[in-house]
Amino acid sequence: SFKGHEKGIPIEYFEWERVFVDEIHECLCTTKDELSEAKKNNSNDKSGFHREKNRRAGREFLGITTKDIARRPLVFRTAIFGLTATPLLDSTNRVIELANLMGNAYVIGLSSHWRRLERESGRDIFLSNFLEPKQSREIRKNIYAKCQDYLDFACCKNKNEEDMEGIELVEEVSAIRMTEDEGELYKSSQSGISPDSKGFGIKAEDFDPTAGHDISRFLRQNARLASRGKKLVQLCKQILEGDEHTKIVVFADGRISAGHAAADFLRNEESLGCTFFDENDSVEEQNKKLAWYQYADVTAEDKKRPRVLVLNFAHAAGLNLQAECNNLILFSPLYIGDGGTTSDPVADASTELQAIGRVFRPGQPKSKVNVYRIHVQGPNGEECLDGQLIRRNTDEETIQMAVNADD
Repeated sequence: SFKGHEKGIPIEYFEWERVFVDEIHECLCTTKDELSEAKKNNSNDKSGFHREKNRRAGREFLGITTKDIARRPLVFRTAIFGLTATPLLDSTNRVIELANLMGNAYVIGLSSHWRRLERESGRDIFLSNFLEPKQSREIRKNIYAKCQDYLDFACCKNKNEEDMEGIELVEEVSAIRMTEDEGELYKSSQSGISPDSKGFGIKAEDFDPTAGHDISRFLRQNARLASRGKKLVQLCKQILEGDEHTKIVVFADGRISAGHAAADFLRNEESLGCTFFDENDSVEEQNKKLAWYQYADVTAEDKKRPRVLVLNFAHAAGLNLQAECNNLILFSPLYIGDGGTTSDPVADASTELQAIGRVFRPGQPKSKVNVYRIHVQGPNGEECLDGQLIRRNTDEETIQMAVNADD
């Protein structure tokens, strides 16, 4: 038996009436060795590495692989529910496995955002390699069709159109031209590209990782452009002029230290400042900072805090910021890849949608949600990387694939 003052009591010790497990799509990463290895692989300390990747996977916690319900980790009397807004539909086994075990409550929304993590699973790699040679395209097509029929019958799709009635999403591309000096830095950062090919019109796919091209230097320089920081400060001031008590969320790509760049631009502006997760912040400290932007200001101390929260895209899933925030800024368009054909436009668009979904979601009290995309152009208005990626990430077909609309 346990005493009342004892902490860390395993929840498996109790018998529950009903169990709700949120974010069941989370990948399993339980050991300190795994976490240390992930940290080591990210040699850049400012890469936006997120400690919360050490979450336990909900599906394993529910005992999915244990057919005997009595032997599963959590004992329940009435029902057990698993909730997710990002299911993984990349394998029929995963779909059937999840749908069967979610107690008839299976919430479906964005999916592509987490597919990359799921593909890294050793189990899925094994199944893919084992089954692929033996299945024709026609067989796979029929399997997926039957799988979808099963989902349509067995699962409850999360449709929140009614909850969002009367709330308008307004997206604005806010352009600014870089200076001549910035233009030279922009071109010189195109590492590995021949001098004749360097220019404002260069594309991410022009970088060939097999030829030793380093796109990361180019992406970092693009994120650190002073003109981008100037536009960020202008937008924040413009928003706060309309409502000095409102709160603003800024999303940036932590992989290229864009979050640090955005935070530095804002902190250098005396009248603004910002809240940003420091590298040594514990999960408890991070949650405390998030709470400042989730709940209304009550005390005078609350009202003195910065109005701007800067987050990396790694934090884009699972946060509820809609109660206090209806203005969101995308510091730079998202590109995950090393150049050539290594990028995944659907995954990038899905991640940006996840970020927008932190404020454009049920529970938003304002009638309008504003999303600003910063678009840096060349000194004479030339289209640069920003313009290419914004067009790619907002393409209607790409977005349809990202949201799995009406699957």
